[in-house]
Amino acid sequence: MKSYQKLRAAGPQPAECRVEEEGAGPTPAGRGKLAPLWVGSGLLVAAVLLSTVTVWVLRQVSGGWPGPALPPKCLLVPESHRFDCYPERRVVVTQELCESRGCCFIETPPPAGAERGVPWCFYPPDFPSYTLESLNQTALGVVGLLVRREKAYYPRDIEMLRLDVEFETDTRLHIKITDAANPRYEVPLEVPRAMKRAENPIYSVDFSRDPFGVLLRRRATGTVLLNTTVAPLIFADQFLQIATLLPSRFLYGLGEHRGPLLHSLDWSTLTLWARDVSPTESFNLYGAHPFYLLMEEGGDAHGVFLLNSNALEVALQPAPALTWRTIGGVLDFYIFLGPDPNMVIQQYQQVIGFPAMPPLWALGFHLCRWGYGSSNETWQTARAMRNYQIPQDAQWNDIDYMDGYRDFTLDPQKFASLPSLVEDLHKHGQRYVMILDPGISSTNPHGSYWPFDEGLRRGLFLNTTQGQPLIGQVWPGFTAFADFSNPDTQQWWLENLQRFHAHVPFDGLWIDMNEPSNFMDGSEDGCPPGELDSPPYTPAVLGDSLSAKTVCASAKQKASVHYNLHNLYGLMEAKATASALIQIRGKRPFVISRSTFPSQGRYSGHWLGDNRSQWKDMYYSIPGLLSFSLFGIPLVGADICGFSGSTSEELCTRWMQLGAFYPFARNHNTQNEKAQDPTVFSPAARTAMKDVLLTRYSLLPFLYTLFHRAHLQGDTVARPLFFEFPRDVTTLGLDRQFLWGRSLLVTPVLEPGVDSVTGYVPRGVWYDFYTGSSVNSSGEMLKMSAPLEHLNLHVREGAILPTQKPETTSEVTRRNPLRLIVALSQSGTAWGDLFWDDGESLGTFERGSYSYLVFNVTQNIFTSTVLHASAEATEVTIGTLSIFGVREPPSKVLLNGQEKPFSYLGNQVLTVSDLGLSLSQGFSLRWL
Repeated sequence: MKSYQKLRAAGPQPAECRVEEEGAGPTPAGRGKLAPLWVGSGLLVAAVLLSTVTVWVLRQVSGGWPGPALPPKCLLVPESHRFDCYPERRVVVTQELCESRGCCFIETPPPAGAERGVPWCFYPPDFPSYTLESLNQTALGVVGLLVRREKAYYPRDIEMLRLDVEFETDTRLHIKITDAANPRYEVPLEVPRAMKRAENPIYSVDFSRDPFGVLLRRRATGTVLLNTTVAPLIFADQFLQIATLLPSRFLYGLGEHRGPLLHSLDWSTLTLWARDVSPTESFNLYGAHPFYLLMEEGGDAHGVFLLNSNALEVALQPAPALTWRTIGGVLDFYIFLGPDPNMVIQQYQQVIGFPAMPPLWALGFHLCRWGYGSSNETWQTARAMRNYQIPQDAQWNDIDYMDGYRDFTLDPQKFASLPSLVEDLHKHGQRYVMILDPGISSTNPHGSYWPFDEGLRRGLFLNTTQGQPLIGQVWPGFTAFADFSNPDTQQWWLENLQRFHAHVPFDGLWIDMNEPSNFMDGSEDGCPPGELDSPPYTPAVLGDSLSAKTVCASAKQKASVHYNLHNLYGLMEAKATASALIQIRGKRPFVISRSTFPSQGRYSGHWLGDNRSQWKDMYYSIPGLLSFSLFGIPLVGADICGFSGSTSEELCTRWMQLGAFYPFARNHNTQNEKAQDPTVFSPAARTAMKDVLLTRYSLLPFLYTLFHRAHLQGDTVARPLFFEFPRDVTTLGLDRQFLWGRSLLVTPVLEPGVDSVTGYVPRGVWYDFYTGSSVNSSGEMLKMSAPLEHLNLHVREGAILPTQKPETTSEVTRRNPLRLIVALSQSGTAWGDLFWDDGESLGTFERGSYSYLVFNVTQNIFTSTVLHASAEATEVTIGTLSIFGVREPPSKVLLNGQEKPFSYLGNQVLTVSDLGLSLSQGFSLRWL
């Protein structure tokens, strides 16, 4: 039994915070046994005891345990609740090694085909942890002192910790655990500071005193969201570990990885350490996002963010439970209570920052390849796209435009005409984007390569422990690495870009290789001995070393050592690049980055890296882009048709259909493979690709408005179905379909040789985007016709989508009349909105230089209300209204009281054309 007592020293305890004391028991050890298994109910303990006693009896009958008798306390712990006491990889964990740590050892073979299973070495219930010695109120919450009296097994245990708990908002809790006596590295990320304590939090917090633990509950349901008493808290200098039970198995986030959207909790480990490697299941990839979203029973959702940039891993197990392990910094948690998944992501972005508003052209179609070979061949591709009238907003070049792969240079033979190409693109309303790498060539004769000479003179590169520039190897050969944590580096980066822009007036930048990638491990001299490059514990990183295909963790940077800053490298480069673009062009920056970290949506988008031209890669792009929606980076997509390997016409057609609905849509290809831009395929395939791009361009007003909502309040653009249908358990595992916003359902074909696709259609009425025909679903899997030229799109009842007559660029499209698609609900209502500005100026919303319209339908009356107007809106007209789901043929249609001609089809679609209404003026349309 446990009882609750208030710590008298703290004064009156708030209702949302209480301390749980151990009740009387036979011995201290006896109390310790049950504490880790307690989750607010004795039922779990009873079940555990029953199951373990049953197992123990059966094993005694069958001949007993091999080897020495096990302590009864070890038998108390069921397999699913065994928290790994010896997580080191590449070590054969013996009973002797395990018991030297004071842990239980039971050999449990992993399931057939599984890499890992139940840990053989696990914590006993009475493993020493911290004790909560005091707890006192603060203006924002409580502060406590945690004390460890017995050392754990990693060096430099920190014996006294400070616990800060702040009730920042009614839906956000901040829990921070750090060294009570000495400062430690903390992530240099701007986060909001709460000014007063939340008045009506929808959560309550309890603390277990000995062993210390946090129990966080949702007040409305009583659901325990966090219970950290299940395993000991360990806080050593280079090993920090905290575990919690989870209220369900529906866990998402924790990037960057390749896999299904819904994580497996069957003894899997997710490592977060930025790494250059082609997306592969189970590998740590380009970015680090220590944030998860969890769907609770009943449809509520919460999120947890660990603000930590060191190498870390998250171990998942079927209890269900999760263990955070990091090798530096502090334990700085933000918990977001939602209660629905959309609100969780909004609350997360209130901490890390809302994404930037992209320029409209960023939402057009982008075309690139490595291996055009020359600016003339690049130009020919852009011309061919125009000749076939296939939409394209931006032409890109990979590293082959450079002279010897050196940043800020131009191949004087093969790319001499690049300035003329860029001028031509601009004349046609198109944009130019080029690649940059952070590795700066270091072998040129002194005075011949300004970027290196000047960077060296100003001391702007990563240094070795000896204070000399760390030299690695990337595309140009030996390179130094820019230190973007140094403000002076940002100025140098700007100056390099200004010099190059004067020659080649690029519009956006693609920053690659910024994990940072290194073709060597560490440097040309390897890495020095020491606990930064060879820490006491190394998370399960690809290559088994922190320096594998990157720089030494001991490398010195202005802000700290690389050991702490590695996962921030891409973020810091993106910030410098976006700032430079603003200063050079005076318009919204467009940056696409490979490596990412929380808050990066403020500066860049992301592409999912060097995928392959395979069907499974096309599928994996969907959970990839949906995960980055959770991470606050909505401008995301994969290389359409695949980067490496050779695509097929069928694969590329299907991928172009899917990719036309990536928020960031770019077809990209590697060198020495056949071309895969739309112009090189058969007329039928080319037409299918053109048609789906025209569909995308018609939807640009809708997509642009979604990005405005992302920028303004953190809405997702591409979103999983469960975001809109959180109580429909079928949606929780769906990652072969997705939504744009709340109302456009995309169901792509993801396998070869088929002319139909089966997709889930949530409960309600859905309308075919192209025809307006309706399907009334009970929440079921439906087989849909999908010939090679067709992508299935459905509009949700109750939505109004602003669309536009498409052209071959966003610049021309935006001048065309709008067509509003109204999808009536079963009760005859609908709602939609439109954000409109000049498409590229900085801060249009903040300055008031925009138009915002709300569309409404109720009782057969469509109303357009202008809530804010600007000059741009006077240049655009609303041409057509298409109303889906009008059950009875109207006898007349009145526009602002005046009768208007209309058409009505048997599939219940009412169309009113030739409206000619200025976007800047409200109107009403009624049908009788």
